[in-house]
Amino acid sequence: MNKFTFGTKKWLGMTSLAAVLVLGACSSNGGGSSSASGSDSSLGDQVSHKITGIDPGAGIMTAAQKAIDDYGLDDWTLLESSGSAMTATLDKAIRKKEPIIVTGWTPHWMFAKYDLKYLEDPKKSFGEAEEIHTIARTGLKADKPEAYQFLDNFAWNEDEMGEMMIAIQDGTDPAEAAADFAEAHPDRITEWTKGISPVSGDSITLALVNWDSEVASTNLAKYVLEEKLGYDVKLLEVEAGPMWLGVAQGDADASLAAWLPLTHADYWAKYQDKVEDLGANMTGVKTGLVVPAYVEASSIEDLVDGK
Repeated sequence: MNKFTFGTKKWLGMTSLAAVLVLGACSSNGGGSSSASGSDSSLGDQVSHKITGIDPGAGIMTAAQKAIDDYGLDDWTLLESSGSAMTATLDKAIRKKEPIIVTGWTPHWMFAKYDLKYLEDPKKSFGEAEEIHTIARTGLKADKPEAYQFLDNFAWNEDEMGEMMIAIQDGTDPAEAAADFAEAHPDRITEWTKGISPVSGDSITLALVNWDSEVASTNLAKYVLEEKLGYDVKLLEVEAGPMWLGVAQGDADASLAAWLPLTHADYWAKYQDKVEDLGANMTGVKTGLVVPAYVEASSIEDLVDGK
């Protein structure tokens, strides 16, 4: 697997999802009933010049504010909420077929549940596509070679991750969703574990952030390590900074939640000599402004009033 190296770039690190839903305050159209089509008013007017975001300080929020600046959207406001509040507000708007603009990223279960599209970003305010990497503490290969080999082998695609994320979103426990995935895709499990001899109860700690994608991938890794390779796995749920620090210090053995090259750039620059990058476990990760497919806009440039 190809390893990832790059120079220091500006960090747009994501924080973990907030715990409180703020539905009313995050409404993209202030409670109005304008439809997505058939209105003489601009899209900005229809949504009260508001973009529904997630946690303040999250990398995607920094990028969204940059887009507002880059495209001259001076009369637009980026609303702070949480990941769950954003998707609840999106669901409410779609049920009424009202226009809405949200901060979005893939992989995310909402793209499987709703017909959505990214607004084109010709100024590249959100950057290029990213990857989700697996990182390990130095020395893991020597200490736990079987776990290291599996983590080095592990990679899956957006559709596979989406399958697990939808199940979890619909109420399935993450551990059960992992077991269901493994049962449905035995060839993938075999691919990841081929030639690896099981151990007998060795312990390993995986750090993760509480994002839908990382909950899916880490729980699947836990299932394989425990059920197929004989490990006793502990999950350590923290925010992005402590996750990187934990792996760098050896408090965690590995993490499948390193967003590179942009989102976690500062962490990579700080800890690259203290962790080992095992390469991407997910490619084609994307962030941007997202709208329902029925919204007529196709580009962030369309948000400029008068266009």
